[in-house]
Amino acid sequence: MKCLIPNIGSTSFKYQVLEMPGEVVLARGRVERIGQPGSGCPDYPAAIRECISEIAGPGKALGSLKEIDAVGFKAVHAGPLNAPQLIDDGFLAAMEEFSFLAPAHNPPYIAAIKAFRQELPGVPLVAVMEPFPYRLMDEAATTYAVPYEWRTRYGVRRYGFHGASHRSASERTQALMGRKDLRHISCHLGGSSSVAAFKDGVAVDTSFGASPQSGLPQNNRVGDIDVFAVLHMMKKLDLDADQMATLLGTKSGLAGISGTSGDVRDLSEAAARGDKRAQLALDVFVRAIRQYIGAFLLELGGVDAITFSGGIGENSAEIRAAVLRGLAGFGIELDEARNVALARDGSISKHGAPTRVMVVPANEEIVVARETAALVSVLAAAGQRT
Repeated sequence: MKCLIPNIGSTSFKYQVLEMPGEVVLARGRVERIGQPGSGCPDYPAAIRECISEIAGPGKALGSLKEIDAVGFKAVHAGPLNAPQLIDDGFLAAMEEFSFLAPAHNPPYIAAIKAFRQELPGVPLVAVMEPFPYRLMDEAATTYAVPYEWRTRYGVRRYGFHGASHRSASERTQALMGRKDLRHISCHLGGSSSVAAFKDGVAVDTSFGASPQSGLPQNNRVGDIDVFAVLHMMKKLDLDADQMATLLGTKSGLAGISGTSGDVRDLSEAAARGDKRAQLALDVFVRAIRQYIGAFLLELGGVDAITFSGGIGENSAEIRAAVLRGLAGFGIELDEARNVALARDGSISKHGAPTRVMVVPANEEIVVARETAALVSVLAAAGQRT
């Protein structure tokens, strides 16, 4: 089965074509600056046509589009619809309903899904939901201290995101350590960051809440904040809900603290030049990660493995060192030389340390492809229309 896996961004997407179940990558690529000035792709339909032209045709990975058996999406938020499923009008309506909670993610995914529907009529489109790994979390871990009817009637609860990345890290860690009975803390650190806790391969907690604007401070999204501070500033600045949502979702986070960039690379360079607000942004980021690691270490009753994924997690030895500084009393000891010298992936903990610390590059596309192929195969075996 040949699966096309697009990974959608607000102005870009990358894609892979995988032969399943062998997990052989047949093609991969990126389309950048969608809808931006000077771009050759004014919208998602144009970008998808470019993607298709790169993968199908004479001398290319696929002879024709007819070879595509399914398209799998790493969809972000559809409320309670969090299991892998075929995309239909009802699912798209659910994504629309929860778009306010995921304004940077749902609209581009909805646009891309509709474009693929037009370009590949009859090909099953599958949504592999980002909250899926957290479906087994205890109700106490997903419930807010608000009127209970908010949860049952409006879907206000903690969902969790970055599911494909954290699940990929969990599966890879089990394989590397040769065991499944692990207490594992996964740190996905990038433009969008989160921490998740796994016990025996099952997610038991996450830093994300009802929206991707929660948890750790993001590049330009707020992270955790006292809700009454938000209400207070809505009154002070005379902002309505949509205006405050835009401020919290696009002008906050690390960029809001620094007043310049939310990119950790830029902040590190600025801090090295003596920029105090850039250093403060980095300190706030590291402190938030450490707080969640501490909470999850307590919840798990210890930790056997800590992994780092994502652009920051995989490439910033400085952030990894800052996050794990002074934790030898918990069995977490970083080998500074290995941490700095690491090129891409591998172990960076001291030999003999009780907790193994590793850099594990995220492979979200494989997770999505596996779920997509499994669902389409089951439906085909049952004779169900896709």
